[in-house]
Amino acid sequence: MVYCRRGKGDSGKTGEETVQDSEPRFSPFVTKLASFVLLAGMLLLAWLQVTVPKLDRVTQPEQALALLVGREMDLDAALTREPEWARTFFEWLSSDGESERKLAITWYEEVAVYSRRPTVQLELAILEAEDGRLEQVRRKVEAWTAGPDPFPSFARLLTVGYWGGRQDQIGGEALQAASAEALPAGWFTDRLAGRLAASSGDRAWSTAVDEALVERGKRILQRSYGLALVQLGGIFVGAVAALLLLLRRQEENVWRVGGAQIPPPWKGRVGMLVLVRGGAVGLVVMLAFLLLESENLLVRVLSIPLSNLPLLLLAHRYLMNRGGPGFVECLGLRAWPGAWKPLGLVVLAALAVGFLVEWGLGKVAEPLDLSSHWTEWFDEDLIWGGAAVVTVSLVEYVLFAPLFEELVFRGLLFATLRRRFGFGLSATLSAAIFALAHGYGLLGFVSVIFSGLLWAWVYEKTGSLLPGMAAHALNNLMVCLTEMWLLR
Repeated sequence: MVYCRRGKGDSGKTGEETVQDSEPRFSPFVTKLASFVLLAGMLLLAWLQVTVPKLDRVTQPEQALALLVGREMDLDAALTREPEWARTFFEWLSSDGESERKLAITWYEEVAVYSRRPTVQLELAILEAEDGRLEQVRRKVEAWTAGPDPFPSFARLLTVGYWGGRQDQIGGEALQAASAEALPAGWFTDRLAGRLAASSGDRAWSTAVDEALVERGKRILQRSYGLALVQLGGIFVGAVAALLLLLRRQEENVWRVGGAQIPPPWKGRVGMLVLVRGGAVGLVVMLAFLLLESENLLVRVLSIPLSNLPLLLLAHRYLMNRGGPGFVECLGLRAWPGAWKPLGLVVLAALAVGFLVEWGLGKVAEPLDLSSHWTEWFDEDLIWGGAAVVTVSLVEYVLFAPLFEELVFRGLLFATLRRRFGFGLSATLSAAIFALAHGYGLLGFVSVIFSGLLWAWVYEKTGSLLPGMAAHALNNLMVCLTEMWLLR
């Protein structure tokens, strides 16, 4: 078995040291320039994250939020027709319907300020009315009555639907057409139509609306059951895998998958210089792709590997190809013979831990009124894109992101930090930088930090990036498929 062997430290040498007997010479000017570019680029990205409105990250925020909230409300309505145990199960697994409605109203209030589309105001009023905020809606209706079109029509629809106003305000038989014209098909339209049908006493219309709500709710509920079973099954299988690993923990190399040595064989100073220089060039390439804003799918799919290529080439030249083991051996990218069993067990156990932590974070955040902003995970390409666009998105999320993020943040950054610090500080620093690069809010930041800590631990324990890459890819795949399954 080939280990990426090292000496006693950055300055000491032994007869067994196989890598970097002499430190390569780097130009101080180039290093300072790269440091400036890297710092400036990171500050620019941070400034963009703070100053650019979250809703600008979605090209159609009004339609996106209507779809998202509509599906959540369909599920909530479907659960009211389920047994008590089912409602308790979903509340335990995620959150209760009341919390979901309040969060949806908060998101809609943000979009209502951002957007000029009148339908956003009507959808918000329907949400508020369904949440019992009738007095608040009444004040809106009074203001809309004297407002520009189509607000007077909205006011009449809400008056008839929620307060039983006179039908002849719209024209009796025209109620159904007016409600369908006011909003696109979905939960909002059916909820308002149901209220109008009940007020007008039109049983046939009321029955049709109820059937549409039930059918759509049944479909989303069945899909939610399927996802819940997959998650619970993954937790169970992962728990069994973790138990098997613990029972065999006394056996030699029970965790080992590859021959990566932590701390690595390269000197910490050289590693940091490579990270700064390669990171600066990669950041410039990434910003160039962002400014290009090309709709070409080939350009888009190549942006991730090309942004990471400069750093990987520098690492290959200066850290891993100086008379010793190469890139594959140093990062444990080739599994040892017979290591596929521990590889599978570690991946399953890591996925189960990830599921449990995500669930735990949600339960802790709920009473604190913390949540991830919906634009952080809503992906228009996965939900509305054609086959080619969806394929490119899946390649980015499931193949390129796990591959290059594990190579850079665990294989190079975490490993280099381990030359100077212990596991805890090295894993935390690398995980924090990893989380900052994603640009999420507080809850997402904490979630990504934990993922970084978990995959760093897996890398050090197994001597290979393969388990972290596999767990990272499966986790991203699950997120993508969940979004597509529930919203597409």
